[in-house]
Amino acid sequence: MRAERRYISSTFPRSHAENEKKPNCDPRINDLGRAIEDDFATIRENYATPKHPIVLAHGLLGFDELKVGGEILPGIHYWRGITDAMRANGIEVITTSVPASASIEERALKLGRDIAEKANGKSVNIIAHSMGGLDARYMISKLKPENVNVLSLTTIASPHRGSSYADFFLDEIGPYYLPRIYKFLESRGIGTGAFSQLTRKYMREKFNPNTPDLPGVRYFSYGATFDPGFLSWFRQPHSIVDKFEGPNDGLVSVESARWGTYKGTLVGVSHLDLINWKNRIQALLLGLAGVESKFNAIAFYLDIADMLAKEGL
Repeated sequence: MRAERRYISSTFPRSHAENEKKPNCDPRINDLGRAIEDDFATIRENYATPKHPIVLAHGLLGFDELKVGGEILPGIHYWRGITDAMRANGIEVITTSVPASASIEERALKLGRDIAEKANGKSVNIIAHSMGGLDARYMISKLKPENVNVLSLTTIASPHRGSSYADFFLDEIGPYYLPRIYKFLESRGIGTGAFSQLTRKYMREKFNPNTPDLPGVRYFSYGATFDPGFLSWFRQPHSIVDKFEGPNDGLVSVESARWGTYKGTLVGVSHLDLINWKNRIQALLLGLAGVESKFNAIAFYLDIADMLAKEGL
């Protein structure tokens, strides 16, 4: 393990009293692992640095950097501020880019190629958000690409048991319109294989039985839950997932996110908060009301890297 590096920030370590944890009021969360309420509210001064590179694997409809204005405007990053902060802490970071809505198999193939090309034979730790965790599991278990050696996979709100919102979405479109929509998207070069693979039935009956964990690889996971406000675009999907699966982050339930060693449930954190894509209007209104956020995504990812370093990875 490398020596700890100092990440410069304007925040200060929390006091012992602030670090004391309270049991969460929702017993469904307590039944599914440790409730994490303010562990990542601020950025600490020091984090240990893993000795191996970290690969970031994005989720459904994701990207590495999206250029909407050519070279005139700055690009939009999937991992907003996270990659820069990790590199500032001395971490070697590899970002990947897979087909946004293609099948797990297609996405996993591209993920393996990206790692083989960018890691230069180094062993890696993968941190994956949402569907990226399924891509990584398939790549590790089934593809086993040459020149790629994965030491660990940490999944963040990955739908390991599918999502009831995917079930609802496909049912709402219906068998008449769905093939027509798929045909339209595919004619424009947009993959459609991901959507049916995110259903609970597919994950339960097809993917999980045929994608066992690979011995020698360490598997960690986190889930998240929050209560969407009036301005949240997660209001409908959250209510659907809550009805069928329980506590969730707006798209993925806590139960579905569990895989390998479950590190805990982030409380008050949405699916997009997890990659530092906050609802800025809602955050502004909460700030005016004197309500401070208890989650800093950059602190979260630096802590995952710290954990990996302390695990000797």
